[in-house]
This record gives sequence, structure tokens and C-alpha cells, in this order.
Amino acid sequence: MANYDLTRRIAAHLDRHLVFPLLEFLQERQLYPDDEILKAKIELLNKTNMVDYAMDIHKSLYHTEEVPQDMVDRRVEVVARLKSLEESAAPLISFLQNPNSFQELRPDKQYNLQMLNDRYQIGSDQIEALYQYAKFQFECGNYSGAADYLYQYRALCTNSERSLSALWGKLAAEILMQNWDIALEELNQLREIIDSRNFVSPLSQLQSRIWLMHWSLFIFFNHDGGKSGLFDLFFYDRYINAIQTNAPHLLRYLATAFVVNKRRRPQLKEFIKVIQQEQYSYKDPITEFLECLYVHYDLDGAQKKLRECEDVILNDPFLGKRVEEGNFSTVPLRDEFLENARLFIFETYCRIHQCLDMGMLAEKLNLNYDEAERWIVNLIRNAKLDAKINSKSGTVVMEPNHLNVYEQIIENTKALSMRTYKLANQVLEAAHTQAAREG
Repeated sequence: MANYDLTRRIAAHLDRHLVFPLLEFLQERQLYPDDEILKAKIELLNKTNMVDYAMDIHKSLYHTEEVPQDMVDRRVEVVARLKSLEESAAPLISFLQNPNSFQELRPDKQYNLQMLNDRYQIGSDQIEALYQYAKFQFECGNYSGAADYLYQYRALCTNSERSLSALWGKLAAEILMQNWDIALEELNQLREIIDSRNFVSPLSQLQSRIWLMHWSLFIFFNHDGGKSGLFDLFFYDRYINAIQTNAPHLLRYLATAFVVNKRRRPQLKEFIKVIQQEQYSYKDPITEFLECLYVHYDLDGAQKKLRECEDVILNDPFLGKRVEEGNFSTVPLRDEFLENARLFIFETYCRIHQCLDMGMLAEKLNLNYDEAERWIVNLIRNAKLDAKINSKSGTVVMEPNHLNVYEQIIENTKALSMRTYKLANQVLEAAHTQAAREG
């Protein structure tokens, strides 16, 4: 399964602190030797201020209570720098922590800067010190303090580049604290800035979109309704173009969202074309499962890929999230994926055959005979399919189910509305971009 591990590809587009949860998952799943994971952690930590954590891992890796002198020296340096930054930012921090003083701030940033300078002798140097202090706190692993200071800094900052950097930092901090509601708000705000901002180069904007999608994986696979949010972001024209240009491995997560989200079926045909276009640059069992079903109509191949899909999900840091229920551990997304994937196979099989052999169907669904019969009975009942089970002959007989003319009009109208909506958005974005350039 290490062949399907995307950690190295994904880590290249993350803040180094966001890589730690991925390494923790890999260590828990024992996908790599433990020493290899510990060395990767130390390599990451050496570029942060989390010196105590690095010392603990060093002791665990080398089975010793001694640590290198450079780690000891580094710790002294970090503590001294932290104290210095705290003193520089102290006047502004004191003001912000005083409820009565904080109420004096207004939405007008220029007013705030003038007021702080006139009444409290707080100027641009102290505001810059607050940013550096917040950033240093983040590097030390104090994500809660960093998030608070970065939020306050953005309320005072008039430099758009520095404000954007602070927003990225706050998003990372909220993700690491698993504050998914707040993280989603920051993500949406960041997306709005990226899509509306006049970047110096298209390449820079492309890179920002790719970073945003990678960071969003933490949120969408932990937030309620996140898989719909992932679809809305990843399958939007400019973002799917970014995926195809520079991050085709993200197709795994979009393919998963397609399988588990029944409401997205109308766009499935369009997505299958994307999978076909990118099959030479990226493929894995999840994308190949869809290709087997909807390009080659290969049910045997789909069945084989479905078994591999389960292993991919269990060993993916975003898809393989475990939930403890009493004495049992479950992987909700795995169960949801398999249920919907079997439905995909069943629907495809029904398009080809009107009379279905139960034994053959059980084999295609990777279930035993009794499990397959119960699954089909529940499917017929819940989905209100026009089908009957003949227990004596062991078959399922499908009744023809063609859309009447009114239903056809409704389905075609829905598809047309979606295309019109996309075109309108493209025209508006082009107009805004042109207006920004002319302005």
C-alpha cells in the first residue's frame, strides 16, 4: 500500500506543521518502519521552534536520555528570541487584552492606526512585532495563541500581502486545533481573496489554488457536509484545471466525493472524461474503479478494484479516519464508499442485464449470497426500484424504467442550468479581472 501513499506529494504543498498529523497517521498504520517516520519528524522539527518535541523524539529514536548539544543551544536561542519578541509586542498585546481599550477600535483601519499612535504611542513597529510574535508562537507549537494574535493583527494590518500571509497562518492554526467550523470560514475567505485578487502572475494564482485545495483536505474530511464542499471547490472550472495542470493526485479525493455523494451523479460523466485525460499522469484503485465501470463496463475489473479501494482508504490519512464506538473502531468513509460503490456496480449491471443471477451478483458485489440478497432487498425497498426477487430461481428481474417525456425535460433543464451557471460565473470573473487591470 505504500505505493499508493500520497504523503510525499501532498506534503510539498503544506505548511510543515500540517505534515505532522500525516506522519502520526502513517506511524499508527505502520505503513513505514517506525525509525523512518521518527527521522522524518526530526527533520521537520529542525525547521521549527518546537525544540522540546524534537528532543523527545530524538530520545525515542536513539533510545537515550542524552540530546545533541546543538539542540540544547537551539532551545536557549528560541527562549531568548521568544522573550525579546514578547517585550517588543507587549504594549500592543496589553492594549488588545484590555476589553475597555479594545472597544475603541473601529472597522476603519486608518482610524485605528492614528488612534493607537496618538493615545497609546503604539506605531507600525509594535504592529509588526505582533505579527512576528504570532508567527514565532506558531513555530513553537502554540497554535491557540498564534491564531488569536494573527486575527488581531489582521484587524490592524494595511499591507495586503502581509494580511494574506497572516490569514494562511491562522487557517493552519485552526486546522491543527481541529476547529473545523472556524477553519471552514477562513478557507472560504481565503478562496474569495485568491479568486478575486489581481495576482502578479497567473502562475502565482495557480499555486495559491493548489495550496488551498491541499489544505482543505483536512477540513472537508472532518467537517459535516465536507464532501459536498470538496466537490464544489475541486470541480469548479479553475480549480479542476489547476488539478489537471499541477496536482492530478487530488483526483483521488474528488473521485471519492463523487462515489459517496449521490446528488453529484449528473456531473459524473464529465468527471469520467477528466479521469481518462489524466490516466497517464495519475491513477489509483479509486479512479480506476470508476474507469472500469463507466468507460470499459468491466464489472470483473471493477470488483477487483473495489477490494483495492478499501485498502487505499484505510491507509490514506484523510480517508481512513477512525471513529471509536465503545470497544469497536470503525472507518465511516470506508463503509460509506463501499456501500455506494456496490450501488454503482449494481446499476451498471442492471443496464446490461434485465434478469440478474443472484449468485453472479453476489460475486460482483464482493458479498456472500445471503448478504447480497439482504442488500438487494433493502436497495429495492429504499430506492423504490421496479424489481422483483425470485427466490426459487435465485434471480432478480428488473422492470423497464424509462423516463417519460416530462422527466426527460426536467433532467435536461437541470443540466442546462448548471452549464449556464458556470458560463455566467466565467463571464463575471473575466469582467472583474479586466476592470481590476484597467483600474
